[in-house]
Amino acid sequence: MGEFYIDQIDAARSDVEIVERKGVGHPDTICDLVMEHISRELYAAYERKVGRVLHYNCDKGLLIAGKVERRYGGGRVVEPMRLVIGDRATPVEEFDVCSLAAEAARSWFETNFPNIDPDRHLAIQVELKGGSEELAGIFRRKARTVAANDTSAAVGYAPLTETESLVLETERFLNGPDFKSRYPESGKDVKVMGIRKRDRLGVTVAMPLLDGYVTGERSYFRKKEEMRETLLAYLRSRLRRLREVAVSINTLDRRGAGPAGMYLSVLGTSAEDADSGEVGRGNQVNGIIALNRPRGSEAAAGKNPVSHVGKIYSVLAHLLAGRIYREVSGVEQVFVWLCSRIGDPVDRPWITSVQLELTKGAELGDVTKQVRTIVAANLARTREFCAELAAGIHPIC
Repeated sequence: MGEFYIDQIDAARSDVEIVERKGVGHPDTICDLVMEHISRELYAAYERKVGRVLHYNCDKGLLIAGKVERRYGGGRVVEPMRLVIGDRATPVEEFDVCSLAAEAARSWFETNFPNIDPDRHLAIQVELKGGSEELAGIFRRKARTVAANDTSAAVGYAPLTETESLVLETERFLNGPDFKSRYPESGKDVKVMGIRKRDRLGVTVAMPLLDGYVTGERSYFRKKEEMRETLLAYLRSRLRRLREVAVSINTLDRRGAGPAGMYLSVLGTSAEDADSGEVGRGNQVNGIIALNRPRGSEAAAGKNPVSHVGKIYSVLAHLLAGRIYREVSGVEQVFVWLCSRIGDPVDRPWITSVQLELTKGAELGDVTKQVRTIVAANLARTREFCAELAAGIHPIC
């Protein structure tokens, strides 16, 4: 394990902090969640029908925007969205991997987006092909843990800053069951940008209103203001050290411009005609895009949970950081860096480095042994952790 040190500007104590979150209905997040669902279904099918997991990575997904006509009282879909499902999956006689992927995508939309009929509003194109012999061979080796199929690095950190927590909570609140029950006209495509300047936080939200609930410009702006005030009250109740929060919603809107001046939606996602989506362009595995923090370049969604360290280490690094922060007294903040080397066992990273900032009065010697124990114990259960990833226990966006 590497040296313990801290040489970064603390995000929480910087003058300016920028944090973003893309909600469940954002096209990028849809791609991440759909491809992750396909990955879990492939994993289960290989286990159930073949008896073991084979080589696959379905982390190349693209959601191409369709076309709609919006109208007060409810518009219509003119051209369906197109979902391209791509990358590698070992073909087998026991089931058709492409059919399974398509059906998994349909089931995700049926469960998570009742406004979208996947048979009418979505065209699915599956481009899953067999992988290389060398990578497929990793799964034929007899070893307790599978070899890493990539040389890849990841970083995790804890705790979240107040700004990061509030941005995350904002999207979850707006897409939560209570808010959606109170405001059924609110779409799921929620994008939150938070900018903190010293102790003041500004939050800008993009969230469409379903045109089926909107009778005209007056009703739109009245309902939008009501939702803004509801969110503002919620955020004010969550402030800890910050003194002030301001909220804006749909700032592109223009009164007097009719439907062209309002963020309306037929289906609740901008993928209906305004914005396409792609795997890896959205949230990190801890749910946010924090510009003041270190981050890796891997897209975790859809990757094989047994061998692809771009997924395994991305989630594990944040998990380790969180456990060290919660369980080791005297730790102010922690960063965990993991890097694999292709072909090495997944449970034996090429490097594991922990960076710590300690509370006043704490000494490095007081915490080193406990930190090393936590890291070693979690690496020792990598096989079980991978099974948890495959079961969807740990979120990936």
